[in-house]
Amino acid sequence: MVCGLCSAQQSSPANWTKLQFLVGTWNAAGSGSPGEGAGVFSFSFDLQKRVLVRHSHTDYPPASNRPAFAHDDLMIIYADEQQLFHADYYDNEGHVIRYAIEFSADGNTWTFISDTLASRPRFRLTYSKTSQAELRIKFEIAPPDQPNDFQKYVEGTAHRN
Repeated sequence: MVCGLCSAQQSSPANWTKLQFLVGTWNAAGSGSPGEGAGVFSFSFDLQKRVLVRHSHTDYPPASNRPAFAHDDLMIIYADEQQLFHADYYDNEGHVIRYAIEFSADGNTWTFISDTLASRPRFRLTYSKTSQAELRIKFEIAPPDQPNDFQKYVEGTAHRN
């Protein structure tokens, strides 16, 4: 198909089958380094199904060493020209993370893993389907000098609304 704006060849629409399970709204709760939190996130298609967008909001109540705070983020998932999936993540703390997405053979685990970049931590976000209405979520960070030594930062579960 030719792009009406630029006369360039457009890529074929992505096959979203591997990510379809995530579409919807989810209530989540978890704990980790920032404390215990609860929130909601959603995955929905946009741009005529060219991207899958995740919006997330988590509230963390006050703890003995810090006041209450909220974490908001946005992630845009897309397929490249080879139909490999990637995601760009942005949050209210100023983080920007670029992920490649890997899929388990059984289709029940989605792993978002950032590139190895000199002097920057590496990130891994994993969603695992535990039932038709539940996900297990883990977010891990590896130090710049040991990019494969991931340590849990946050872990929790989510239930489909």
